[in-house]
Amino acid sequence: MKCLSALVASAVFAVAALAADVEIAGMKSKAPDGWKEEPPANEMRLAQFKLPKADGDPEDAQLIIYKFAGGSGTAEQNLQRQRAKFKPAEGKDKVEEKLDKIKVGTIEAPYQDLTGTFLSKFPPNAPTAKVTEKSNYRQLYVILVTD
Repeated sequence: MKCLSALVASAVFAVAALAADVEIAGMKSKAPDGWKEEPPANEMRLAQFKLPKADGDPEDAQLIIYKFAGGSGTAEQNLQRQRAKFKPAEGKDKVEEKLDKIKVGTIEAPYQDLTGTFLSKFPPNAPTAKVTEKSNYRQLYVILVTD
């Protein structure tokens, strides 16, 4: 069975300034200094981290690692779902999107970089959930398709 794993950033297994040991789905690495591991907010998340905000940002960043078992659609369908969570930034006619492929070990992975107004919804799949618009928002999304 094919499995999609989505990363909101691709650097979780890169070695930078070393800090805490991290194990995710049997893979071991070190989290960069300043990253704070948090308990996953739901059962779809394998791991999540809070990353220190950059100067001028209103809030800290998050790195979330999901695992989607069968039935979650193709990589392209997942990229489309992420795109639908954005609307164009003020004064723009479309969401800024860069699509590329990156190599993660032996896996060639789709890489999506979205910038615009994020339509934050909690809980995300509830039809009546309140939507909060977050302007000047950027999301990096990587999909690893594994067996």
